[in-house]
Amino acid sequence: MTLPDPRPDAETAQSLWIGTYACGGGAGVYPLSETGTLGAPYTDARNASFGTYSSRFDLHYLVDERNDGALGVYRHTISGWVRLAHVPVDGAAPCHVALDRTQSCIATANYASGSVSLFRLDPASGLPIGQPMVHANDGSGPNPERQQSPHAHWVGFGLDNRFLYVADLGTDEVLAFAVDTERGALGEPHTAFKAAPGSGPRHLLFHEQHPRSVYLACELDSTLVALDVDEADLKRRASLSTLPAEWHGANIVAHIGANAAGDRLYVSNRGHDSIAVFALDEGGDPTLLQHIASGGASPRFFVMVEEEHRMIVIHERDQRVTMLDILPDGTLAPTDYAVHVPGAAFAFIA
Repeated sequence: MTLPDPRPDAETAQSLWIGTYACGGGAGVYPLSETGTLGAPYTDARNASFGTYSSRFDLHYLVDERNDGALGVYRHTISGWVRLAHVPVDGAAPCHVALDRTQSCIATANYASGSVSLFRLDPASGLPIGQPMVHANDGSGPNPERQQSPHAHWVGFGLDNRFLYVADLGTDEVLAFAVDTERGALGEPHTAFKAAPGSGPRHLLFHEQHPRSVYLACELDSTLVALDVDEADLKRRASLSTLPAEWHGANIVAHIGANAAGDRLYVSNRGHDSIAVFALDEGGDPTLLQHIASGGASPRFFVMVEEEHRMIVIHERDQRVTMLDILPDGTLAPTDYAVHVPGAAFAFIA
């Protein structure tokens, strides 16, 4: 991938785009070039704090993370972006979105309402059909500031496409729903994993190279939990800190990702402001390899561009986008690349 010429009419196969929060001054999604040039924003995609791409329909689905939240459906063309739909999710502050493995359904995790919304997609157009099926969780956790109510923070489908999983930061649990992707229907919720009290599950990672393993990043206690898949259940195998042993400052975890080969896993620390790099052995067990400064304050998200051996890191607090080199052994190295992007929250390739 070559990062883009920021001109809106540039004929480029792939480009890097930055989703932004309006409350941070962001005006939409911005193209960002390899040389650090920030292009004019596409303003019809506001508060795009997370998104996913459908290869089946050539569509991008971006959340609009507001209290009256919505899901936007977009196509990126040579002449620019086209918005095809903007549909309410019937939940507050959608912060994560995922397609099922057949790209027949799409789900959002709605942080403020502690709910999950599931849409069936039109098989011809890829647009959401009708009203979503919504399930709101209940409960709380021991952290009075962050866990006063449910907070769905991640949603995704298991590798066998039988279950929809939701990580709930507010209730310290991962829920599983049997899912019928043809009808766009959810079964009754089941507690697939009960996390440590106050740990705040944030993001899960299913990895095709390790199909019996799942990795959970817990925001509030800065841990990486390796889990075994047992039907709908997830069973704890190991728990590791994402921080150096000598670190005693405040920290919360954000994003988790892995390389395509399946032997490296990455977690971002906000407070320590680093990326923790873990080695995964043949059985999928993680071992800490490295901590590297992310290059800004509060790394909320990162995207791997493996063909160019780069990791793009999005920092929410100081609204900075940085770049780290991915070395041959999967560890990371700093670069001088740093660009201010107002309201920076998310990055994606289009």
